[in-house]
Amino acid sequence: MSVRVERTGAAPVPGHARQHLVRMRDGTRLATDVYLPPGHDGTEPPDGTGLPAVLVRLPYDKNSRYVYFDRAARLFTARGYALVVQDVRGKFRSGGRTLPFLREPEDGYDTIDWITHQPWSDGAVGMFGDSYYGFTQWAAVAAQHPALRAIVPRVTTVDFNATTQDPGRDGSGVGRPVWLEGIEYYAHHWVDHGVWDFEPDRSVRPVIEQYEQAFQAIGARSVWFDLLAPRFTDVLHALGRHPFDARPVPVLHCIGWYDNIGVPHMRDYLELASRPGWDAVQYLWAGAVDHENYELGRAPVTDATDHATSDAALERMLPRYAGPALDFFDVFLKGVRPVSSLPKVTWELGHADWRTARAWPPPGSRERTFWLADPAAAHGPLPGGALADAPPPGEDGARWVYDPEHLVPSLVPDSFAYLRTHPDVSALAAREDVLVFTSPAVTEPLDLAGPVGVDLHVTGTAPVFDVFAKVLDVSPGGEARLIVRGQVSVRGDRAPGEVHVECGHTGYRLRPGHRLALLLAGSDYPMFLPSSGSDENPWTTLAAKPGTQTLRTGGAHPSRLTVTVLEPPAR
Repeated sequence: MSVRVERTGAAPVPGHARQHLVRMRDGTRLATDVYLPPGHDGTEPPDGTGLPAVLVRLPYDKNSRYVYFDRAARLFTARGYALVVQDVRGKFRSGGRTLPFLREPEDGYDTIDWITHQPWSDGAVGMFGDSYYGFTQWAAVAAQHPALRAIVPRVTTVDFNATTQDPGRDGSGVGRPVWLEGIEYYAHHWVDHGVWDFEPDRSVRPVIEQYEQAFQAIGARSVWFDLLAPRFTDVLHALGRHPFDARPVPVLHCIGWYDNIGVPHMRDYLELASRPGWDAVQYLWAGAVDHENYELGRAPVTDATDHATSDAALERMLPRYAGPALDFFDVFLKGVRPVSSLPKVTWELGHADWRTARAWPPPGSRERTFWLADPAAAHGPLPGGALADAPPPGEDGARWVYDPEHLVPSLVPDSFAYLRTHPDVSALAAREDVLVFTSPAVTEPLDLAGPVGVDLHVTGTAPVFDVFAKVLDVSPGGEARLIVRGQVSVRGDRAPGEVHVECGHTGYRLRPGHRLALLLAGSDYPMFLPSSGSDENPWTTLAAKPGTQTLRTGGAHPSRLTVTVLEPPAR
């Protein structure tokens, strides 16, 4: 069967940008746009002060509407910054081989060096951007150019390959399922200089054949996809110096509570916030947003509020997108505001307000445990079993089936833009192959502020099985929407008796009348690669094996959900 493919190339360079082809140390030239404040002709200012620069290095076409830097540029230049936006090596107008990650430290260093030699430059450079162009900031930190003074990595992580899968290399028997959507990204964006759009036939088995069909239609392959599938190759150690081992620079970590790589990003922040030398210059901004900057307070979007398609919505969103970075750069690049003006932590309590704190989790937070109870009712529909304030005294259990012919659907076509639709997932709770547990309705606001985790006493009939956990907000009308999620892949012969599922961090208000719920499933397709249910490679198996999972609760096996809550204010 043939797959329909469509390629997108570079958009025109806007009139208010000046494109340069910047030479790297190996002679490759990278296409680089410079945006200067109005009235600045690119020469050295008469007073000799120069401009600090904010550098963005990305693989998604520096001139595309998708990254909207032609529009965001005015916010940077209005604050007295030069904005420099570059297509990374091998993408769009830049030369070189299309291969992610490996040359970013050297290319970042050489680009910063070029900036410092421009007549308009004052010699200070900061970096900004999301996702892969958050990674290029960390790569530049590893290269240690002395002009790099501050970075603002948004919805990103220092190690992208670790987000796609973890086979449990530590020998614990607990790893992570293969994030199919995350690996598919390389088949779209890292084949050649453009972007290839295609929709795989999700029914094709083995799953790897879905992508072989696409590569055949394209007439080329993605080298990086081939390193990750069907067998994982960890090559990011080839970058050399780890960024966290480099000279510390001030960092504003911008994390989304609904970002699909929010878990590793928060790990990055927490590690650096505890490292001597780095700790003093770590700052956190955490909001109820997803990877594509859709916001909980405006979810689901309408045609009028979708910044991906509405120019008016984009203009409203951009100040919220760039504003925290500009305030940060005013301190660490321009020095026009004192360090004391920056809170160490600025965070959003979803459905409530924005707050500041000295640290994360915020002082005054504590753990609260909900114990899984009444598992006989957990097959749903909602409310199913119970999330109780005390562990059940007697041991009980429930089973659910993993059927590779009837996979639990992901419900969103693109988890990078989860809040674009923010679906009601209550229908999943009515399936026979999931379990759900629900708390009583709260009478006062329950404010979540910190990590969330699930500890399960679970076994399976298959040698390997997956567990997907979703923590939900159930409204008085019965709608259920995601708060946080986590997933593990369990190797039965090596797994501990109690399996921990990390669900990340959140800031979220459960409003009066609402209930907390926990949903457990054995698949989440097509966001995640279905388990093979055997020792076969899940990419290449022709027939995944079904299995039955058994959850035990109460007694000596107290399965539980643990959240971090803020103490209510004293009355």
